[in-house]
Amino acid sequence: MAVAATTTRRDRPVRPDSRSGNGATRTLVYVALGVLSLLFISPLIYMVSTSFKTTADAAAANPQWVPADPTLQAYESVLTTEGTPVLRWLLNSLGSATLQTLLVLVTASMAAYALARIDFTGKRWIFGLIIATLFVPPVILLIPNYLIVGRLGWLDTLLAVVVPGAAGAFGVFFLRQFFLSLPMELEEAAFIDGATRWRTFRQIILPLSRPALVTLALLSFLTNWNDFLWPVYVLFSPENQTLPAGLSTLQNANAVRYDLLMAGAVIASVPVLLIYMAAQRYVVEGVGRAGLKG
Repeated sequence: MAVAATTTRRDRPVRPDSRSGNGATRTLVYVALGVLSLLFISPLIYMVSTSFKTTADAAAANPQWVPADPTLQAYESVLTTEGTPVLRWLLNSLGSATLQTLLVLVTASMAAYALARIDFTGKRWIFGLIIATLFVPPVILLIPNYLIVGRLGWLDTLLAVVVPGAAGAFGVFFLRQFFLSLPMELEEAAFIDGATRWRTFRQIILPLSRPALVTLALLSFLTNWNDFLWPVYVLFSPENQTLPAGLSTLQNANAVRYDLLMAGAVIASVPVLLIYMAAQRYVVEGVGRAGLKG
């Protein structure tokens, strides 16, 4: 028996050890990802570096990645110059983006739940019509929205940059796809226990949809935060401007002050980066589950 076992072990083909090959491949992948990451974040690094440079160093013909004489002069100028209330612009952008995000979550979640779970006549036609609006260029709605906002007396107020974008087709589509991926048995059990449709939506569907809601909130916040064209048309007073529109006036007034421009860009980027770092773990799950059912 021992001889047979020995012969069997000797005759067994020896598999090549692939651990060294896998380790080399993994190393190459990490190196490639590191190079790509550095390539993508290099503009952000240079923006931060330029914001700490002097005016002369920022406009130098041979740019330097590390400031020769780091200074906070650009930030002091941006935050204290009369006619450019950057902190006020920052608060206006935070307020408008937050309010519009909340309105988008309310309108999109209710519409998406109705289209995903409630049967009524013409539901498919209504959903198709909502999806069709995604193909309409936003610039076409510029004049109609301006006339409506003017009739309502909202020009030069934050309501003008909050309400028009409070209902969008993308949010309805995104949340509807996510709601379809949730088990129907959860709602049926709630109905058997006597829960109403509204209570089921509020206490069961919404808590389970946190990844999708956070993802939609992040996208809605970024859309309003980065919007430039619409605030330029409807906001006139310097103190009522949002940050992108306000920074454009800073650029016109200081065409060669790259240190000021980069300092303003850093201020505009910090809230977005913080929000994304806090919500990134929900984004992948929300996007992944939204496409499970059609």
